[in-house]
Amino acid sequence: MPKSRTRQTVAIVEDDPSVRKALQRLLRLAGFELQVFPSAEVLLERGTPDVFGCFIIDIDLPGMSGFELHEALAEAGLQAPTIFMTAYDDQSVRECAGRKTNSIYLSKPFPSAALLDAVTRALGGANGKDKEN
Repeated sequence: MPKSRTRQTVAIVEDDPSVRKALQRLLRLAGFELQVFPSAEVLLERGTPDVFGCFIIDIDLPGMSGFELHEALAEAGLQAPTIFMTAYDDQSVRECAGRKTNSIYLSKPFPSAALLDAVTRALGGANGKDKEN
C-alpha cells in the first residue's frame, strides 16, 4: 500500500486502450489514485500536472513523444518522478531515458511487480536514475 503523502496521484499517459486499461486496473487494485490520459497533449490540455506524485509515460506516443512530454513538464518546473515504458526497447532509447533525471525505465512487457515497485519507489521520493528491464 502506498505511503500517505500530499501528491499521491499517478498520471498514466498511454495511447493503447488495452494497455491503459490493464495499467489502470493493476494500479487501482494496489490502492493508487490515478488519472489516465490517451496522449501527452490531452494531459497538458486537461490535466493539472502539478498534482501528480509521479508519471507513467509511454515513450512512443502519437504526436508529442513521452520524452518530449517529460521535457515540457520539466520546462514548466515539474520534476515529479517519471516511469518511462516502451515496447520498442533498444540501446538508443535506453540511453535517452538514462539521461532523464528522476526516471525509471521499463521495457514492455514487464512484470506487474516491477511496475508496482517502480510506482511505490517514485511516490516514496526515490531520487536519481533507476532503470529496470
